[in-house]
Amino acid sequence: MSDLKKINIDGTEIEVDGAMTLIQACEQAGVEIPRFCYHERLSIAGNCRMCLVEVVGGPPKPAASCAMQVRDLRPGPEGQAPVVKTNSPMVKKAREGVMEFLLINHPLDCPICDQGGECDLQDQAMAYGASGSRFNEAKRAVDELDLGPLVGTAMTRCISCTRCVRFTSEIAGIMVMGQTGRGEDAEITTYLSETLDSNLQGNIIDLCPVGALTSRPYAFTARPWELTKTESIDVMDALGSNIRIDTKGREVMRIQPRNHDGVNEEWISDKTRFVWDGLRRQRLDTPYIRENGKLRPASWGEALAKCAEALKGSEKPAGLVGDLAPVEAAFALKQLIEGAGGVVECRTDNSKLPAGNRGAYAGTALIEDIDHAERILLIGTDPRNESPVLNARIRQAWSRGADIALVGQQVDLTYEYAHVGNDRVALQGVVDMGGSDEIRGLASLVIVGQGALTEADGAAVLAAAQEIAKNTDSGLIVLHTAASRVGAMDVGATCDGAMNTVNNADVIYNLGADEVDIKQGPFVIYQGSHGDRGAHRADVILPGAAYTEESGLFVNTEGRPQMALRAGFAPGEAKENWAILRAVSGEMGAALSYDTLEQLRAVLVANVPHLAGIDVVPQNEVTPLRQGKLGKATFRNSVSDFYLTNPICRASELMAELSANARARHAGKLAAE
Repeated sequence: MSDLKKINIDGTEIEVDGAMTLIQACEQAGVEIPRFCYHERLSIAGNCRMCLVEVVGGPPKPAASCAMQVRDLRPGPEGQAPVVKTNSPMVKKAREGVMEFLLINHPLDCPICDQGGECDLQDQAMAYGASGSRFNEAKRAVDELDLGPLVGTAMTRCISCTRCVRFTSEIAGIMVMGQTGRGEDAEITTYLSETLDSNLQGNIIDLCPVGALTSRPYAFTARPWELTKTESIDVMDALGSNIRIDTKGREVMRIQPRNHDGVNEEWISDKTRFVWDGLRRQRLDTPYIRENGKLRPASWGEALAKCAEALKGSEKPAGLVGDLAPVEAAFALKQLIEGAGGVVECRTDNSKLPAGNRGAYAGTALIEDIDHAERILLIGTDPRNESPVLNARIRQAWSRGADIALVGQQVDLTYEYAHVGNDRVALQGVVDMGGSDEIRGLASLVIVGQGALTEADGAAVLAAAQEIAKNTDSGLIVLHTAASRVGAMDVGATCDGAMNTVNNADVIYNLGADEVDIKQGPFVIYQGSHGDRGAHRADVILPGAAYTEESGLFVNTEGRPQMALRAGFAPGEAKENWAILRAVSGEMGAALSYDTLEQLRAVLVANVPHLAGIDVVPQNEVTPLRQGKLGKATFRNSVSDFYLTNPICRASELMAELSANARARHAGKLAAE
């Protein structure tokens, strides 16, 4: 039942939910309230006092609008709606006083501060501050913190808003940061000077309203007004986080999150945020042909002719769709290879996802359903490493009282859960319990990881998950780890026999599948952006664009098509992936039926209509799988090293450093002899 209350804000009367705070009600009325400590996704601290407003008829002093609810206001003497003023002389004087206090110890670092140009303190000092300060004493200074290689600190600039403390403890789930001391001695610090052990820590850079926490890899490289900003989609995992790519010239300088309540809210993982240095290293920028066991640079004409000759002479060609390929490239590869009489496969990790059954490979639930879940069952997954932002969402559900259970490898997920077991026997036990009335409704959501589906009995595991979801009236989320997987499944890039069929081919067209070991024998055409494992095995290398260098569709783990826009151009002679495949088909004398990306998308949508609904999750029909016999193996998680999961990560020096740090941190400590 809604608790609607009327409130008068600066002469405008509106009706809002009584549970709203005054700062939220003001936003509803279109009135901007300055703030430093308040953040809509964090708990209320009420310690910066910048959001002060005047409540008419209340105490003769301004009130913190972030910490007072509308239902706490008293109506007027004749029952009128309570009146709030946000621009009265009292409020103006109070805000100037607060700003003067905040700037007492703040250093004049703006010319050399990375936050300059996008700093809340700068903006609000200009808008709400006084013209001068009455403080003439020496400013205080604070020792710097070492938070690790990602977050740079200048704690003398800190205004103690505690956003970083609340994010790390509430969202990231690490109890490391806190505030010590009082008054002038108050400072933000870490427990025993520890560095941050979280793959979401970069988000505190965005949260910090001043320049106290900045990006260490990005430091002193560019100013905000020098950067070209492009909206795109992340491909480091299958969540499809909305991102903004900032470029300077041809170089990607940084990657930041965009808000999308249905996908990533406003968070991204550290791999997403800091992988950009991998886009500059080990790039393929010219075609290569292998002669006498060695690769030599070649012209595009030579390379395309070699590819066409191999494909036309092949009896059993096959195509592999890598984890980072956009839907358009997967579709073009399917048309090229099947036109040559071959087969295409995207399940390069031997996942037993059923072709054509979208309710089984993309699930039946939305990511945002996690927010309202009362019970969640995890099967064979470690979401903290497979999808950190989704794991943070599960943690939020847990903090609101949801019960979490795990069938699989026991790991630290940053929240408490009931460990049911780590093998198929435990899973079968959950299936068997599903028929009883006491267990019905045990899980609002069932989340299945790829580690559970890559074993020989993967199809039986998925069928068991479907059975549990049916018995408990739950939604099913299949948590993918490859950004391209759902989109490639949508266009039908699968074949009978899966990787067994591909391994028997005489020519393999490898579209960026670097996690696959291809045996000696078949002729291999590798098309990709980095000189990773796939390029080492190739007989012909065709340099393609990375995800920041071409426009493409990606379908995330819940089945939501999203558009990634091009932020820059590929280096050297590298081309867009769909265009290379179109050129190969032309060289073969069997040109694909499109010459532009728009024409390709028209053909794509004609074949797969739901891909036209950008940012719309189609409702999938539930087609139950026949449950085969579960094996006896224990569950193994699909991601063993969070920082080195794809060729862009493996080309990044920073990701290599983070991987080494993580291994050292989690290695068993030796006792002193």
